[in-house]
Amino acid sequence: MLLPHQLELLAPAKTAEIGREAILHGADAVYIGGPGFGARHNAANSVADIAGLVEFAHRYHARIFVTLNTILHDSELEPARQQIIELYNAGVDALIVQDMGVLALDIPPIQLHASTQCDIRTPEKAAFLADAGFSQVVLARELGLGKVKQISDYMGDRATIEYFIHGALCVAFSGQCNISHAHTGRSANRGDCSQACRLPYTLTDQNGRVVAFDKHLLSMKDNDQTNNLEALIDAGVRSFKIEGRYKDMQYVKNITAHYRLLLDKIMAERSEFAPASSGRTELFFRPNVDKSFHRGHTDYFATGRKEDIGAFDSPKYVGVPLGTVTKVTDKYFELEVADQNDAMSNGDGLNFMKKREVIGVQANTVEAANKAAGIWRVFPNEMMSELVGLKAGTPIHRNRDHAWEQALTKKSAERKIGAWLSLNETSSGLALTMTDADGCTATAQVELALEVAQNADKAWSTLSDNLAKLGNTMFYAEDVALNLSQPWFAPASVINALRREAVERLEAARSAAWVRPERKAELNPPPVYPEDTLSFLGNVYNAKAREFYAKHGVKLIAAAYEAHEEAGEVPLMVTKHCLRFSFNLCPKQAKGVIGVKGQIRAEPMTLSSGSESYRLEFDCKPCEMHVVGKMKSHILKSPPPTTANAQTITFYKSKPDGYGH
Repeated sequence: MLLPHQLELLAPAKTAEIGREAILHGADAVYIGGPGFGARHNAANSVADIAGLVEFAHRYHARIFVTLNTILHDSELEPARQQIIELYNAGVDALIVQDMGVLALDIPPIQLHASTQCDIRTPEKAAFLADAGFSQVVLARELGLGKVKQISDYMGDRATIEYFIHGALCVAFSGQCNISHAHTGRSANRGDCSQACRLPYTLTDQNGRVVAFDKHLLSMKDNDQTNNLEALIDAGVRSFKIEGRYKDMQYVKNITAHYRLLLDKIMAERSEFAPASSGRTELFFRPNVDKSFHRGHTDYFATGRKEDIGAFDSPKYVGVPLGTVTKVTDKYFELEVADQNDAMSNGDGLNFMKKREVIGVQANTVEAANKAAGIWRVFPNEMMSELVGLKAGTPIHRNRDHAWEQALTKKSAERKIGAWLSLNETSSGLALTMTDADGCTATAQVELALEVAQNADKAWSTLSDNLAKLGNTMFYAEDVALNLSQPWFAPASVINALRREAVERLEAARSAAWVRPERKAELNPPPVYPEDTLSFLGNVYNAKAREFYAKHGVKLIAAAYEAHEEAGEVPLMVTKHCLRFSFNLCPKQAKGVIGVKGQIRAEPMTLSSGSESYRLEFDCKPCEMHVVGKMKSHILKSPPPTTANAQTITFYKSKPDGYGH
């Protein structure tokens, strides 16, 4: 658990290499997928690679969490247990878990964090998980600041509160979406979502009238809590999580650096808070959240319900507005950039809208046609005749700033820890002691016949300068103290060797000083779960999970949807997003409007895409929408998914759309 004054920036990593860069760019912790059982099917890493990342992270006293957050079939419990043992032996600091069956396994005392898939929306559930042995809980993305504060006050110091601050948004409450499994056999709860939420849909009302046609009605804009960080801190959040275990290196560098700067600014103004890891990050580029993939920005429900949280027009990244087309020829087009300081580069990625379709344009070469007026000439990779709809007056967006991205392919940050160096005389020579900002210390000695320097002033400055040359090490010199009786002469080679040895010993001392937090003990007697029944939305998929809930007072436990026991219509998706509200059809919006009499009921609506059709039901008391449907018969009749039979459903997989989250 974090201390109450510590703030943790938690970054994603698809690979160990990306994880290292996340730490260098300011992450206090990194979460990454292990060899299996992670909720991002295509973001797995070997235990050996993770062990290397752990060793690197612990040098900065940063933490590494591994996602083991799918629901597990009974046949997978032992393989999962063996994987946990390997991860513990590799030095991993914590596991991010969804399946409560893990808590009933005989595993090492590794710290456990409750995944977003646990659907934590109430103070009672958050407190239960804390009392059951979880050290950190990530709250549902849909919670507003007031609810977060309520949960924090209720829990006290029982567990660290984690909250998503950036990245793609699942439209459903995490762990409450089965639409993918119902129609493709690909379970979101098992890390293989087919992303039905990014498809185009048509919405009709109870009378069959079209409300919206062929729009991406379940596709949300991307989460961005840039403006709410301090309010989240005051609400009790201590771990600030960036979504994106499918994201590339440039994305992680950029977004991590962006939030590092923001948190550092807050801590500079509020001395009661401190970072959760060590070191100072220096950036060699200017972070810009608009230049990384996003579908538009929203703070979702953090500051209340809003009408513009959806990315209805397109789930693609259109980038930022660049300018307007002024001229079109058969070989090139010209555009006037809105900001004359916004230079273009060969290789820039551009796009424009043709009706509802985003048309991409790759700039092969660009040249300044009129620099003073901000006019650029673009020679695209595509034939001009293929760019139907491109004409004078067309707005152009840029979704790939080639020059900016190139800067991120190089060394774009470094992270160093302050150290104080002290050179002292010994009976046989010199000793160099290094002490870092965390209080770790190390001493290196050299036997040397000391000779008085001929030039005293030069000797003092030479010794001080040579000792301060920490170069490519992880340290920088805060101060160099020469505790000598007189200015001795020492060859530069000797001082350099002494400094290198001291650095090596201090690095080893830092690693030795890191104490991995152990698993939090469950309360005794065991805490009682807030409810005594669990529907299929409880995601109980194995005997150990059933055993866990029974131990904690749950009397009626339904099997997870993946068990193929729900043949009829059920809520395939439970979401805070409401299409009635988005199109001003919510009874609460109509209340008090002139001409509206009586109570307006939120009648069901229909959502359709191709041959698929769903009934939308609206639960107005908690302000939720349910997408109702049933499992396809061939999925229902197939064996419940396990690692062993996963290949039996692969032929239902659709082509990845490149917009995974």
